[in-house]
Amino acid sequence: MAKAARIGSLPTAEETALAMQSGRTLSAFLQTKAETQQIEIFDEKGTAHPVRVPLSALRLLVDILTEIGKGNAVNLLPVHTELTTQEAAEVLNVSRPFFVKLLEQGAIPFHCVGRHRRVRYQDVIDYKTAIDAKRLETLGELTAQAQALNMGY
Repeated sequence: MAKAARIGSLPTAEETALAMQSGRTLSAFLQTKAETQQIEIFDEKGTAHPVRVPLSALRLLVDILTEIGKGNAVNLLPVHTELTTQEAAEVLNVSRPFFVKLLEQGAIPFHCVGRHRRVRYQDVIDYKTAIDAKRLETLGELTAQAQALNMGY
């Protein structure tokens, strides 16, 4: 039996293979119109215990298994989680000083706990979503300009 992975550790090859297989199997049950699904968990004696799972939780489990199947470590954060500036910068894949500048410019709301800034995870994700949409829009405009100028794109 595989050891439980530490938070943030990469999955083993065995865990990756099992996650890929499990994710594929479970994803077939996401097409249902039902709001819940029933799965069975077996204890050490082999006794089955049925568990009702909301479909939204099953979708999340499939997403987690997909990422583990790709060899990625996965951490689960509630949307109301508060992050440090370093943690939030890592979510956006930017440096902490750059992230602090974003906060000081008012791009992302924050509050202070003592001298330390804290940011809601959902606010960071909202910023990321907005900035990604803006980048796609700009890319579309540049592509249109390149085509209009017959630049071979």
